Amino acid sequence: MSYDAVVVGAGHNGLAAAVHLAAKGWKVAVVEGNAEPGGAVKTREVTLPGFRHDLCAMNLSMFAGSAFFAQYKDDLIAQGLDFVPAADCFASVFRDNTYLGVSTDLEKTTGSIADISREDAAAWRAMLSEFGSDAPHIFGLLGSPMPSAAAAKVVWRAWRQKGTGWLYDTARMLFASPRDFLDARFRSAKLKTMMAAWGLHLDFAPDIAGGALFPYLESMANQAFGMVIGKGGADTIVKAMIGAFEAKGGELILGTSVEKIITSGRKATGVVLTDGRRLEARRAVIANVHPKLLFGGLVAADAKREQFDRKVAGFRAGPGTMMVHLALSALPDWAAGADLKKFAYVHIAPDMEMMSKVYAEAAAGLLPVEPALVVGQPTAIDPSRAPSGQHVLWVQVRVLPAEFTGDAAGQIAGKSWDEAKEAYAERVIDIIERYAPGLRGKILGRSVFSPVDLERENPNLIGGDNLSGSHHLDQNFLFRPVAGYSRYRTPVDSLYMCGASTWPGAGTGAGSGFMLAKMLAR
Repeated sequence: MSYDAVVVGAGHNGLAAAVHLAAKGWKVAVVEGNAEPGGAVKTREVTLPGFRHDLCAMNLSMFAGSAFFAQYKDDLIAQGLDFVPAADCFASVFRDNTYLGVSTDLEKTTGSIADISREDAAAWRAMLSEFGSDAPHIFGLLGSPMPSAAAAKVVWRAWRQKGTGWLYDTARMLFASPRDFLDARFRSAKLKTMMAAWGLHLDFAPDIAGGALFPYLESMANQAFGMVIGKGGADTIVKAMIGAFEAKGGELILGTSVEKIITSGRKATGVVLTDGRRLEARRAVIANVHPKLLFGGLVAADAKREQFDRKVAGFRAGPGTMMVHLALSALPDWAAGADLKKFAYVHIAPDMEMMSKVYAEAAAGLLPVEPALVVGQPTAIDPSRAPSGQHVLWVQVRVLPAEFTGDAAGQIAGKSWDEAKEAYAERVIDIIERYAPGLRGKILGRSVFSPVDLERENPNLIGGDNLSGSHHLDQNFLFRPVAGYSRYRTPVDSLYMCGASTWPGAGTGAGSGFMLAKMLAR
């Protein structure tokens, strides 16, 4: 079979590229080795029948705010895409059984902050006001290829509107650690802790340079726009994208992996599938695949590419992740207050010291004593995901080693994740129980995915790294994934990369796939 483009991998970035190219008249095939598309965006009954759990990604705010969704909104909605907004977005619980949260009601948010510090409440309002004028420039930069004329135009417009001082301030924020950025703006340890927890969604402990941007953007964007999740599950975006793709004439091939990418004269010309089929690609092969899997297996070695391949081999993973999915008879009874049941996310990362410690323990190859937990309560917002009156709990466990040499607490004897995951899940539930007494009595079923299990589910999540590569400064912006190749090209002509390993990185924004497709179809 012959196509204009073959996309390897049916994650949301690959699907975004496929939808746009098909809309531009390209004949496109998407090949996915798993029987189920979606990559890290899947929803499945992993505990009990009727309880639908988002396997990895839950928060779809980035997708809802993406340029891809803006362009294809009508197509996607026609294919059944539906979001559910969360007015109470995220909160952090603290050791004294209090909490601080962000809701779309500014008075509610600032009222809670003012109970701790009136000065910080005023500073929060000032930051939000600045965000209103800063956001178009920041999101414009994040939505432009890196480097590109489009990115340069964003910077030029920002300079014209905001001045040189703003450019310096923004550059400082991009290089700042979460602690330094927050210490310069707020006094309350609780407020700073609440915001800094977002850094651990990537791989930024409080004192890691370059980690300030994500806590700032997530805090302000949730305040300004709220959070959304998928109606019935995060896979609503995948189903809609596939429907839109097929409606435009695209072909989806599931359950058959790509065995190798065919090259001729250092140019990619197609793929060979594990069932022996050969798909020709006249214009492009797009790999929504981790670079180490692409150049460590699918593409034949080439001595002329030695330097590039060496850099890809050195591409560092982010920390590992564990997912604990619970089917519950009722939502947790949070000791900090019943209103916490309304929030989409509850962070259990109660102070900066703990965040620094968990990062250091994981980096040392130890099972952390007290991991950071992101407790998602999707059925508080979307009851359709569970039987009437019952609930699902989505628990993302951060930050973990892909492989470990011991337990920092000296309690778990297992030497591999297969041996230790259930015992470590017990530690996770013990931590939640500390902040929500009685949780164990509400558990109807559970399913645990260790870092190793996540990689088995999706080989792109190497070592359970749901970031597809560390986002530290030397692997971000112009350096993602490899310096000189941040614009999705590779040393092999007509072979392109997209996905979380490429700019602008992890998340559900479909940015790399859409930007690449626009560049190809121009």
